[in-house]
Amino acid sequence: MVISWSTPEERIMEGWLHLVRSNRLGLQKPRKRYCVLEGSFLNCYKSIPASNKENPVRSELIRSCTRVTDDGRESIHKNVFYIFSLYSASNPSIQLKLGARSSEEAARWIKSIMEAAFKENPNKEENTLACSKKKLQSLRSSQRNGKTRMHSIDWTVFSSMHTDPTTFDVVAPAMWTIIGCKNGLRLFREAKDADFPNKNWDDYPAVMAVGVVDADSESIFQTVMSLGQSRSEWDFCLLDGNVVEHLDGHTDIIHKKLRSDWLPWGMKRRDLLLRRYWRREDDGTYVILYHSVIHHKCQPEKGYVRVWLKSGGYEISPVNQGKQSVVKHMLAIDWKFWKSYIVNSTSICTTMKMLGRVAALREFFRAKHGNYAGSDFSSDGLTREIVLPQIEEQIKLDMPLADENNRIERFVEESDMSLPRHSGNESLNQMNDAADEFFDVLPESEYDQTDKFWSSDEIMQPQLTEDQCQDKISTTAVFVKKLHDISVQKSDSTELEEATIAHSMPCNYGTTLPKDQTCGISCSWATADPSLFLIRSSSYLHNHQKIKASSTLMQLVAADWLKSDKREDDLAGRPGGIVQKYAAQGGSEFFFVVHIQVPGTTTYSLALYYMMDTPLESVPLLESFVKGDDAYRNSRFKLIPYISQGSWIVKQSVGKKACLIGQALEINYFRGSNYIELAVDVGSSTVARGVVSLIVGYLNSLVVEMAFLIQGETQEELPEHLLGTCRLNHLDVSKAVSLIRNDAKI
Repeated sequence: MVISWSTPEERIMEGWLHLVRSNRLGLQKPRKRYCVLEGSFLNCYKSIPASNKENPVRSELIRSCTRVTDDGRESIHKNVFYIFSLYSASNPSIQLKLGARSSEEAARWIKSIMEAAFKENPNKEENTLACSKKKLQSLRSSQRNGKTRMHSIDWTVFSSMHTDPTTFDVVAPAMWTIIGCKNGLRLFREAKDADFPNKNWDDYPAVMAVGVVDADSESIFQTVMSLGQSRSEWDFCLLDGNVVEHLDGHTDIIHKKLRSDWLPWGMKRRDLLLRRYWRREDDGTYVILYHSVIHHKCQPEKGYVRVWLKSGGYEISPVNQGKQSVVKHMLAIDWKFWKSYIVNSTSICTTMKMLGRVAALREFFRAKHGNYAGSDFSSDGLTREIVLPQIEEQIKLDMPLADENNRIERFVEESDMSLPRHSGNESLNQMNDAADEFFDVLPESEYDQTDKFWSSDEIMQPQLTEDQCQDKISTTAVFVKKLHDISVQKSDSTELEEATIAHSMPCNYGTTLPKDQTCGISCSWATADPSLFLIRSSSYLHNHQKIKASSTLMQLVAADWLKSDKREDDLAGRPGGIVQKYAAQGGSEFFFVVHIQVPGTTTYSLALYYMMDTPLESVPLLESFVKGDDAYRNSRFKLIPYISQGSWIVKQSVGKKACLIGQALEINYFRGSNYIELAVDVGSSTVARGVVSLIVGYLNSLVVEMAFLIQGETQEELPEHLLGTCRLNHLDVSKAVSLIRNDAKI
């Protein structure tokens, strides 16, 4: 079959990609192909086509049901590719897997393909209907002989078409408070949660350095991700680094050994074992997040003290048409000093010294580009004015460098004085009773604290045996272990089950999660203030203006927090639940149930029951949603998330931006006489799984607020109205109610 073009100008995008295929043994082989996206076809050629009559070796038809997933980085035959896959929503088993040489190139292809898929045309409805009935057709079916597996939709794929121009959709205070400026970098510390001003400040507060680097965001991203020899040109902290295990295209386990020449005198050598996660936002921003883990392939080494990174990472945002980038580097580290309460100021100073890598990164690119002129810094003072995407106010600093040092020193002294004094006989675990929980993490008392900072004597750190690690894993850690089926340490399956599965008890659906509007009870729910969330105004189509929501159409009347050995569907239709009780009474109440499913060996379910006592017909947009097909529902159901209390790393991962869930995750819809239930499968996206894995590690210390709505796209559907809100207080996986196996619906 010949696919012809009218003119080269009609080609949407073209360039070299790698077609990735698997042989019968499951081994992947990339083949270089020249790809052309023209109209509704993606054509692949062995070379640049000489004429528009040349036959492609493979051609894919792009329809409205075509989906694309960003599979992240993958090394094939020692070559790094950024993989993305095409498939049909109606038949995910048929795929076209392509690889680009850079993340930016992959992002451009993904965006162009999705724009082609959602392009307005007279036959759009016909294409949608056809895609729902048959699978995506390949014009070269003989090419499909590889092993396939189901992929998910990256929820950043649709952002260019389905998100709004505003930066955030939540009215919230800034996460960071400035403490000074040094070496051309602005320094911040994590701000206390406004709703919890009396919360004890952490022993190891998160600090951040912000600077401008004269390079594009992708180049900086590649430089930061590299653990090779080139890192020695700017990273004065790293001695050696390697990848311990590659988990997926966005996540891996890495081991870093630190140089000792920049550490305080007498301090033993340090190393870190980190879980590294990265993603690219639609505006070209790269986010890299780290936190410490335990892995059976990388036990603590003799002569090294393993540092515990509570949270850390980079945010690299392009500015000035992409010619420069704002680089944020965040760290919260326990350096494992001996008697750390005595030398806490030294710990914070060491952390701040490590943040100086942003300045080193800036000078590295200046030297690389030969740009030495026009330095903004002087020895006497510093005047900089930088606008950050996540800092609401523009901060202008114009102060002598000495004053900056004094201000930073006062912060260090305050942090040191904030810690209670203890006798030498007391353990470090006693000093921090409310230690944060992390997945795959041992309590702090299990770490060797024999590194005597004031002594040069070498005291060997005992090895952590696998049995010791297993005995001390927390309940939250076990859940995440099961959630992702990732072997980060050898463990006994029987002990894991005993640590997580509680006694089964009868379940009355709609009663398993208690309500507490005062937020005084952990593992409870309440309604969130609607005015926190921004929605589209009546003039949005003209000026993109958003306004604060004032009310909700429905009320949150009940919630469930459940766990089971399999996925649970249609909770609203089960006898004895709150929805069926109202149905038996024959009233006019209608329920909108949002059911969030976290799959794994143990599946966790969070169900939120929203109710309205007016007829469904009184809200035309909601009626259209309830009676519409799945494609329409997926294109309209929107979530606005907000972490009002929690660590900055979780807030960074979740964000405060609205998302069309149906375009990001798989949703199964269940319709009854008086309800509709939306079962959101979090496991259907690799990106979502990465975010959830991070959240669960901090779950019992978080307050999560959410708003749900149906997106308005025409003037008649504006202004938007919130369906409902919720506030989840310190959920605890150990308090999830187990479902009885012999239940009528199980």
